Amino acid sequence: MDMDYQIMDQTYKTNLLEVLYVRSFRYDPESGFTLTSGKKSDVYIDAKKTVLSAEGMELVGFAFFQELKHAPIDGVGGLTLGADPIACATALVSTMNGKSLDAFVIRKEPKKHGTMQWIEGNLQPGACVAIVDDVVTTGGSTILAVQRAREAGFEVKRVIALVDREEGGAENIMKETGCKFEALFTKSDFIELYNKHNKEKEDEKKKAEPREKPKQEKPFF
Repeated sequence: MDMDYQIMDQTYKTNLLEVLYVRSFRYDPESGFTLTSGKKSDVYIDAKKTVLSAEGMELVGFAFFQELKHAPIDGVGGLTLGADPIACATALVSTMNGKSLDAFVIRKEPKKHGTMQWIEGNLQPGACVAIVDDVVTTGGSTILAVQRAREAGFEVKRVIALVDREEGGAENIMKETGCKFEALFTKSDFIELYNKHNKEKEDEKKKAEPREKPKQEKPFF
């Protein structure tokens, strides 16, 4: 049975950006933040705070479904932990909308027992897949995910992230894997929204400021 997303279909991307901005975006041009890559940045985006929330999970699943609904793929997944909730949300929304997708998880280390495998899931060699990620900086995690997927015999058809920090990740992924990289949002989108919100606050502050009463002129008589 198809889910009724008629209303969400019109506004989902705007709504998702707002949720990410409130839950996941932090901006500190003075002190900055240390990223996983070791780099310092004035922007930090903790996408998990959005993707693991009830409202965020549905929006993320629907947003990735919109990107992948016409892709010739059997499953969606990526390197744990960043890709896991995105893959599961996308698979759920896709399957409930008539596109049967399996989610899969790529381990950072192979299983220590049993099959000793790198990938968890039901997909078999020859499956066509989309590799997903939450936030891409240099692209290292995404590149590793593509490599592991190919080693498992999967054919990677799409590579897509929730956020591109615009710090060389897209170029690195293309260079190392030959895959075109796509992202739903970029760091620039968040900075633009930050400036917009700041302007709105300043405008509201000006409106709330008491206006000086005009001085009354003394009569000539």
